[in-house]
Amino acid sequence: MGWLTKLLKGSNHKYSGRGYHGKYGHDRNSNSRDNSADDLNDIEKEEIDRAIALSLSEEDPKGKKVIEDDSQSEDEELCPLDDEEDDHLGDVQQDEEEHVAKIQQDEDKNLDEVQLEEDEQLARAIQESLSIGSPPRSYTDSIFQPFTNLFPPVYRTCAGCNAEIGHGRFLSCMGAVWHPECFCCHACKLPITDYEYSMSGNRPYHKSCYKELHHPRCDVCKNFIPQNSAGLIEYRAHPFWLQKYCPSHERDGTPRCCSCQRMESTDTKYLLLDDGRKLCLECLDSAIMDTHECQPLYLEIQEFYEGLHMKIEQQIPMLLVERQALNEAMEGEKNGHHHLPETRGLCLSEEQTIPTILRRPSIGAGYRVIDMITEPFRLIRRCEVTAILVLYGLPRLLTGSILAHEMMHAWLRLKGYGNLRPEVEEGICQVLAHMWLDSEIYSGSGTEEASSSSSSSSSSTSSPPSSSSKKGKRSDFEKELGKFFKHQIESDSSSAYGDGFREGNQAVLKFGLRRTLDHIRITGSFP
Repeated sequence: MGWLTKLLKGSNHKYSGRGYHGKYGHDRNSNSRDNSADDLNDIEKEEIDRAIALSLSEEDPKGKKVIEDDSQSEDEELCPLDDEEDDHLGDVQQDEEEHVAKIQQDEDKNLDEVQLEEDEQLARAIQESLSIGSPPRSYTDSIFQPFTNLFPPVYRTCAGCNAEIGHGRFLSCMGAVWHPECFCCHACKLPITDYEYSMSGNRPYHKSCYKELHHPRCDVCKNFIPQNSAGLIEYRAHPFWLQKYCPSHERDGTPRCCSCQRMESTDTKYLLLDDGRKLCLECLDSAIMDTHECQPLYLEIQEFYEGLHMKIEQQIPMLLVERQALNEAMEGEKNGHHHLPETRGLCLSEEQTIPTILRRPSIGAGYRVIDMITEPFRLIRRCEVTAILVLYGLPRLLTGSILAHEMMHAWLRLKGYGNLRPEVEEGICQVLAHMWLDSEIYSGSGTEEASSSSSSSSSSTSSPPSSSSKKGKRSDFEKELGKFFKHQIESDSSSAYGDGFREGNQAVLKFGLRRTLDHIRITGSFP
């Protein structure tokens, strides 16, 4: 039986050896046909018969006889076994085929498991070669090694949190990579999830946040200033206040303060004077509204001139008037130069009857001036100057600078400075108005020093104390208002008032006020 087993095992190895040509094997049926009993030759059959006979002659492990009748000859014993031998051979072949099929099935299953494991190892090798967080692993027990050369690791660091970026989504912008939750708007600190964003100073913004912060808003209507037909943002800006507003507000009747020249926003109230002028409430806070109220300021201006050794001996009437009265007086005046389009002060030398404001008007509904009371004032010529007229309803500092300007006209006429060119006369008058504003701003700030122009103009005497020290500390807006009135004088574009001031101020800064006035008296021009 052992010899038969060897023979059968040799047949099994042969099948297995040529039965696997690929992953699953495709020659199972042909191999079965090669091992069938029908294809055996005569010599092989005789060897099989002899082996069967030999196996039958052996005793089983328990000592029993397989051949019970020994009296028969060998031919007699073999001949009766032909049919039994065929049946037994068929069973052996069937068992062999089943055994071979089972072995092949086990091999196929093992091959499938091996192939699945190899696929998994390959997938892990590829995945780990792309991984950033962990170094690539080496599988020495597998025929498939990680493809580290094919997939070199790329280490990305988030520019927001400085942590490594592993698997998942990331953003590449501004020359760096980011976690989506780390790329945030500089304004609202929320992540930027839009496809587009805005930049300012190398900082990202939501487009809406950027527009809110950097797109100019109109200071009048509070809306974003629209683009013009060329796609550009066009707006107007005040040269001093830096107020930005839509160009359309210059044509749509938006009110502008007659004092500070600012456009009034839609949510701001203003005072409507009876002559049509509009006054913002901040300027109204220090506005002088009638002649009686202006007298203390007039005395302060006279003291300012006395401090410069330029005292006016004659008593010159000073009147606050409406715009219409000022324009009528200007038409009847033969001398003098007027700053168009609006004149706010006038030094008269002719006899006239002027309606002056007797009492401060009241403010009625809708912030309108009511109860305006005026009375006629007859001007009598007693000297070269009959009166000084100033437009009512202006802030104290602006009213004072107008008074300082007009008093210089009066001083020049009373001292015999006649027939001066407009650039010289108006220029030196603007210099005095500028000097007074300078002294008021410095004194209002708590300093005793005057400006460089006023200190140079007075060689031996400092400026007199102003009323601001008597009335207490001036508000921040009033200080800015004084600087604005100075700016108006300095930036005036007219030849008489603007160019004349700049030329006269340079002369006063260089030679002093007294030498400049002496030079004007002799030559009629600035030194």
